[in-house]
Amino acid sequence: MARPTNQIDKIIEFYRNGIGLEQIGEFRGHEGYDGVMFGLPNNSYHLEFTQSEEKVELPIPTKEHLLVFYLPNQFELERMIHRLSAMGYGEVTPENPYWGRGGVTIEDPDGWRIVLMNSVGI
Repeated sequence: MARPTNQIDKIIEFYRNGIGLEQIGEFRGHEGYDGVMFGLPNNSYHLEFTQSEEKVELPIPTKEHLLVFYLPNQFELERMIHRLSAMGYGEVTPENPYWGRGGVTIEDPDGWRIVLMNSVGI
């Protein structure tokens, strides 16, 4: 997944320091763009965020644009929620009540929602 942002430094702080994803790559000033990539554990997929030299109009996320992280370990989930809260990112009410049962929804710096779900996933 790749997504544009106008505040890449806050995105890096949120996903690396708050969520705890591994930063697997970064570039600056590449043909007018900066970017960062975060690896997902045990997968060849990654999240990528890019920022152009000029601020761009970004798409407005809805409350149903979700990136879900499945965290089976309740202790790790609570630690992550605490870290994000200390950084100023608190819980928001999910649009779909399903995500509130065993999960916590938080908005990233651009207003896109992530769900930290206490489950092993699918």
